Amino acid sequence: MTSPRKPPTIQMSDVSAQLNAMIDVNRTWFQTHWLQIAIAILVGALIIIGLHAVRRYVRRLYQPGETSRRWPEIFAHAASRTTNFFIAATAAKLVDGYAHAPIELAQTINFLFTIAAGFQVAIWTREITLGVIEQRAQSEHYSGETIANAMGIIRLLVTVVLFGIAIIVILGNLGVNITGLVAGLGVGGIAIGLAAQGIFADLFAALAIIFDRPFSKGDVISYDDTTGTVEEIGLKSTRVRPASGEEHIIANKQLLEKEIRNISRRDFRRNKFALGITYQTPPDVIARIPAMLREEVEKLGHGFAQAGLVGFGDSTINIELEYDTLSPDFARWYQGRNDVGLAILRRFAAEGITFAYPTQTSFTAAPDGTMVLPYPDVQAVKRIDPKDSA
Repeated sequence: MTSPRKPPTIQMSDVSAQLNAMIDVNRTWFQTHWLQIAIAILVGALIIIGLHAVRRYVRRLYQPGETSRRWPEIFAHAASRTTNFFIAATAAKLVDGYAHAPIELAQTINFLFTIAAGFQVAIWTREITLGVIEQRAQSEHYSGETIANAMGIIRLLVTVVLFGIAIIVILGNLGVNITGLVAGLGVGGIAIGLAAQGIFADLFAALAIIFDRPFSKGDVISYDDTTGTVEEIGLKSTRVRPASGEEHIIANKQLLEKEIRNISRRDFRRNKFALGITYQTPPDVIARIPAMLREEVEKLGHGFAQAGLVGFGDSTINIELEYDTLSPDFARWYQGRNDVGLAILRRFAAEGITFAYPTQTSFTAAPDGTMVLPYPDVQAVKRIDPKDSA
C-alpha cells in the first residue's frame, strides 16, 4: 500500500530566487528598450486622455432629465458607462507590443484586458438593452410606477444574465474548463424558471405588450365579451374598464392569448339600418330610396357605403343602409346614428313612404267560394230601445 503523496512545500529560497529572476528580466528589458518604453508610456497616456475626453463628450450628449430617449442618446449613455479599468487596460494592450514587454508582463496585460473587455461589453449591452426598453415604454405613455417596477426587475434579470455570460466567456478565454460551470448554471436556471414560471410569463407578456404594442393606455379594446378602455398596463396584469363602470383585471399572459380587437385604431365606425316599408309603396319610389339615403347620410358628414332592397318579409319590403362615421370616437358614432335615423324619418315622411308593421288582411268568400273584397254590404242593424221591449 502506497502512502499518500504530500503536497510540495514552498521554500523561501525558491520565492527569493524567482523574485530575483523577475527583477533581472525587467531590469534587462528596461535597459534594452528604455526609449520604446518611454514612447509607449507617452502614447498610453495620450490614449487614456483621449478616451476620457470622448467619455466626457458623450456624457454631455446624454440628458437624464428628458422624458424620452432617442437612439443617439441611448448609445451615448451606454458609452458614458465606460469604466476607468477598461480604459487603462485598453491603453496598456495597445502599446505593450511596441514596448517589447517580457512574456510575463505581456501575459498579465492580456489577462487584465480580457477581464476588463468582458465586463465592459456586458455593461454596454445592458445599458443599450435597458435604454431600448425604456424608449419603447415611454413612447407608449405607460404609467411611471409600472415602468419603475418593471425596470427594476428587468435590470436585475439583464444584469445577472449578461454578467453570467461575461464570466463564462472570460474564463473560457483564460483557458479554464467551463463545461461543469455551464452545466451547473443551466440546471440552476431551469430550476428557477420552473419555480417562477408564472411570474416570468406575465413579465415577458408585459414586455411583449411594450415592444409589439397591440394596444396602449387609453385605447378601447375588445376581447371575449368585454369591451372597455385600457386604464393601466402593469407588470403582471392589465386593467380594463368597460362602459358599465366596473374594472376588469386580467393577467398579461392570458390577455395576449386571446383575440384582441383594438377599436381605437380603426379609421371609422360602420353602422347599419334595417328599414321595412309597406308593400303598397310604388316600385319607382323604392328604386329612388338608395339615392335618398345617400343624400341624407352625406348631408350629415358621414361616408355612404351602400343601400338597397335586400329581401321581402311577411309584412315588409326590406331595405338596408350601411354608412361609416368617419371617426373612431364612440360618442360621435352614437350621436351620428341618432341623427341619421331622424333624417330618414323626416325624408320618408316628406316622400310619403310608410314604414310597415306586422299586419294581417282577412278576405271574405262568396257562397260559391269566390273571394269578395271589399266586404259585401251588410244589412243595418236596427237599434232596439229597452223601453219598447218592456
